Amino acid sequence: MTKHLIPALFAFLLLTPVAWAQLDNADPKRGENAAAACVACHGQQGNSMSPEWPNLAGQHADYIFEQLKYYKSGERANAIMLGQAAGLDEQTMADLAVYYEGLEAEIGETPEELLATGRSIYMGGIAEKGVPACVSCHGPAGMGLPSSGYPRLSGQKTQYTMDQLMLYRSGERSGYGQASVMNGIAANLTDDEIQAVSAYVRGLYPAEMAAE
Repeated sequence: MTKHLIPALFAFLLLTPVAWAQLDNADPKRGENAAAACVACHGQQGNSMSPEWPNLAGQHADYIFEQLKYYKSGERANAIMLGQAAGLDEQTMADLAVYYEGLEAEIGETPEELLATGRSIYMGGIAEKGVPACVSCHGPAGMGLPSSGYPRLSGQKTQYTMDQLMLYRSGERSGYGQASVMNGIAANLTDDEIQAVSAYVRGLYPAEMAAE
């Protein structure tokens, strides 16, 4: 099993004025209280105990905020999250978002047998298929691009990432935000390629974390 070290990328783009206003007024303590309903799936500290549910700890607040709005509107289809988000106002969504962003994300490991293929796809894409490198949007350490709609992938559950790529590929996850970008990319990935790149980001993290 391998934990691989990549220098961190820091890229900051502007949020919309509405998102800035909501997040500027967000309170992580209120978010912690509201998160009591999220613990069963996403864990006590935002790191899920199930491979099928995502880690939220360390995820960009603006990304969590926007995804909760998509769940509530039904633009991102998920029966469980539709029910969870239905009763949330935007202030509570923002509070939850900044709370989870402030938690420490777990770091996973990549199986040795998937490391080379996963790294190749993530860092270089698949030119013959027109698949771009994941690094161009999610950064060399998998930390994503804050305020761009591209989430942190570093340390994410392998099964969850696989499931999402397959939903993008089938078109079941589509029609909002940056989903169309991922639909086109995932359409050209095989099951084995999806597994490899998903396992790679599980063990991807910034180099400075090695000393912690």
